[in-house]
Formats: sequence, C-alpha cells, structure tokens
Amino acid sequence: MSKYLRISCLIVCLLMVQLLPAQQTVGLFQNSPEAYNGYTLFSNNETTYLMDNCGDLVHTWQSDYPPGNSLYLLENGNLLRTARIPGDFTGGGIGGRIELFSWEGSLLWAYDHASFDYHHHHDIEPLPNGNFLLVAWERMTPDEAIAGGRNTAMVTDDGIWPEQIIEIEMVGISGANWVWEWHLRDHLVQDFDNTKENFGVVADHPELVNFNYPPGNNQADWNHVNAISYNADLDQIAISAHRFDEVWIIDHSTTTAEAAGHEGGDAGKGGDLLYRWGNPLAYDRGEAMDQTLFDQHDIRWLPAGHPYEGQLMVFNNQKFDEQSAIDIWQPPLNNDNSYDLIGTEAYGPSALSWTYTRPDFFSVRISGAHALPNDNILICEGISGEFTEITLAEETVWRYINPVHRNSGPISQGNSSAGNNTFRVTRYGTDYPAFAGRDLTPGQPIELNPISDDCEIFITTNLDEIIPDDIRLINTLVNENLLIENSNNRSIKLEIYDLLGNLVAQKISDDLEIELDVSDLLSGLYLVRVEDRQSGAWWNLGKVVRID
Repeated sequence: MSKYLRISCLIVCLLMVQLLPAQQTVGLFQNSPEAYNGYTLFSNNETTYLMDNCGDLVHTWQSDYPPGNSLYLLENGNLLRTARIPGDFTGGGIGGRIELFSWEGSLLWAYDHASFDYHHHHDIEPLPNGNFLLVAWERMTPDEAIAGGRNTAMVTDDGIWPEQIIEIEMVGISGANWVWEWHLRDHLVQDFDNTKENFGVVADHPELVNFNYPPGNNQADWNHVNAISYNADLDQIAISAHRFDEVWIIDHSTTTAEAAGHEGGDAGKGGDLLYRWGNPLAYDRGEAMDQTLFDQHDIRWLPAGHPYEGQLMVFNNQKFDEQSAIDIWQPPLNNDNSYDLIGTEAYGPSALSWTYTRPDFFSVRISGAHALPNDNILICEGISGEFTEITLAEETVWRYINPVHRNSGPISQGNSSAGNNTFRVTRYGTDYPAFAGRDLTPGQPIELNPISDDCEIFITTNLDEIIPDDIRLINTLVNENLLIENSNNRSIKLEIYDLLGNLVAQKISDDLEIELDVSDLLSGLYLVRVEDRQSGAWWNLGKVVRID
C-alpha cells in the first residue's frame, strides 16, 4: 500500500470516528408512561437545577456556595437551600449557611448557623408554619464530655459534638429567631462512670442515648445525624442517626424547656426518644444479628394516600455486602401517638413492610429516596449520581445520570460521570403550586453535546376511570371559552394542562354551566380534568383543541 493511500485511509477513519455518535454516559436513559410527570430538583455545586422528565433544563438558581447539603422548592416558588461554609467544625456533610432565593434568583435571606459552639450540617426541614428545622453539631469540651460520663479513651482534643435541632424563624434579610430547641446532651445515659448523675443501666433506658456507643468511637462527630423529617399530624420529628445505625423519633409539641427534660409535650416524655429502630444493640436490647439499618440516609414518613401511608422509609446504604436497599417499615404507633414497647424487648417491628434492592444497587454514603404521588419511588444513588424511579412492583420506569461534576459543572456526553455525587433528588408534580404562572419552557439537556432524542412527556394522571354522567364537556373545539356541564351543581375544580403537563388554567365553581376563559392560551391540544371537591375524586374529561 502506497504512503498516500495509507494517509487517505487514516483521514477517512478519523472522519468516521468523528461522525460516530457519542456513547451515552449521562443524562436521560429512560422515560416511560408509568413515570410520574413533573420537575426534578437537584444540586451538587453552586447551581441548582430543575429539569423536566426528558432531562431538559427548565430553571436554575445560582449561589456563591456549594450545597451543604439539602434543598427544597417551597410552594411559593422560593428555593430554600443549605450552603457549605468554613468554620470551627469540620466533618462530612458540613453546611453552616441557609439561603432563601426567589424564583427569579434574587437572594432574599441568608443566615449562618455557624460559630465556635455550633455548626449546621446535612439537612433542614421546612415546616407548615413557614419556619424550618435544622440539624447542627454542638460542641462539648473535653472536660464537659468527661463530666457527662464519656469514656476518657473516646474523648478527642476537639471534645464531642452531640446534635442540636433548632426551629428557625426567618427575620429580615439575615436574622433568625430560635423558636424551639432540642439538645441531645440533655438525654444521655452511660454505664462507664458511676459518679455521674446520668449513670445507669442502658437497657433500662431506651428513651436515652448511650454516651459511650458505639464502642471505640473516638470521633468528635459522634452521632453524624444526616437527615431530619417532620410529621405534622403527629407533631413529631424523625432523624437518621448514622453512627448508631438507628432512626430516632422525638416530640416537637414540647416547649424548649420541656425538650430539655423528661416530661411534658403530647407524649409526656419531654425531649426523650419516643421511638428508635434499626440497631437494638445501641441500647443493649439486642445482638449484632438484630441490626437492620446500616449507615442509612434520608429518613421520611410516607404521605397520606400512599399504600404504606404513615410508615417510615430510608435509603439503607450498606444493608448487604456492597449492596444497598430501600426499606419501609411500620412503627408500632399507638392511638395516643406513643410507640408500643413490650417489657425488655426492643422496639418493633421485627419485619419490613417492603424492601427493594438489586445486585448492582449500591451507594456507600449520601443517597435518598422519596415517594411520589403515583406511589412510585424516586431513588438517588448518591455516589454514582444515578436517579431512578421505580414502581412498588420494582419496575424501573425512569432513569437519569447526573451530568454535573461537583467542581467543574456540566460535562460532555460520552465523558465519564465521575465526580457527579449527589446528596438527594426531589421531584415536584406539574400541579405543584410553585409552578403556577411560571415559565417552564424546556431548554436543552443539562449535559454538553447532548445526544438528540425523541423523548416524550407523558402526562401523569391518577384519576377515576368512570366519569359521572352529570359532568361533561360541551365544546371540544374552543375559541375563547371552554364550557363544562355540571348538572348536579357539584363543587368542582377545573384544570387545563398543555401536552408538556403544565397547568395553564384553572377554576373552582358549582355553577350548572361552568365557563372558563381560555383566550390567552395558544392554539393547540389541551387536557381537561376536574376534581369533585367534596369526594376528592378526579376525572379526565378529555381533550380540547384551542383554535384562533
């Protein structure tokens, strides 16, 4: 073969390589009709991303700080996020700052929960009253730790950092009122030093935390609580105590003074633990074989209407050898909102209600899972940055790999996704109040040099199949007004969605004939649905075409 022919072949081969499509490494891999349609929120650097089910970007927020670690989109469209700042504490999950951004991206409020004595970490939890809960380390000096009965061999030069939980009311643009407080240091028991007031038999006090567990743990970050969740119906708080491999529940109905003691509140136990589960060895009521939680994250109560309503769910990071699981269990809740505990036994249950795993499912740290309104579960495998939606029948219906490197930002399709670690991911339905009146026009995928696809947005419905005879569409070709016949004067909520699943118009009425002005809508196809406001039932009335 001549030299010129070899060069020509080489040029052709190089051109062919350039024309070959990039192998997909990030972005959207699957979107099925069974997936819950909505907008997915996540962040692993200074930018917070909101994308649709096709992985197309619809909105961003920009901070000067990386997350530290959780973030929430509030119903009014504001973004409440944690931020990582330096301070006098260092440890995994460090935060320190909480920021509130408007939908448009303006910084409305910022507060540093960081000093020599305390430092926020990991998580916050918005409350119905507009306040939020935060978790923070709280310094005990070496002398204070020893005075509290800590094994002297397990006291570091930094002392010990038990947890505090603070309810924060936002004030002005940087102020904060501490309206409620709980401190773990008020609820300790130990059997190391019988000269201390909190000396006792650990097994006799499951409501208290053993100050010397786990044995040999000489880390200042002693508990490493990595998640907090609030149940408004119970007025109780659940936290994930990582180093104890347990979930704890405490009473929020107490005053701050009662939370520092052992009496008061709806449960009558002050700030003591109402319930704990996952590792009975932590309170000397079990053996190693009884442990069920292993380095878990993201404790959540399952919402009303879910098949496992009122139960607890975690991402169980190291349940098996290099294999994680999502576990759901029913706590033994009594009618008075206390938790059943029999004699000297451990808290139940002894079996899970539901669990999910698979051979390649593993994240050694971070990660989370939350239940969607269609009963599916959205999972974040934190280390790999993989987001997966599964049904309760364990079918994968949506899959996405985070294309954002935590330091350098979005990467190009075809490149390695290493460095895309993600603490958590949350999806909000298209009817979430934050989206009303917002521009959610999808842009490009988040990754650079994306692979073009024909992804389709499937409108999620969770509606009754049989439409009552007394409700019907009068006109399916619409000019300015949509007409609905409501012959029994039901009080109904009428909603119209575009084909991307965006709520574009709504009205509440009990008129015999309901008229809705749609003159502002662009011409095209729309889905109409109604809710009976008395029964809560939803129906798809059908599709209408808006014409000019």
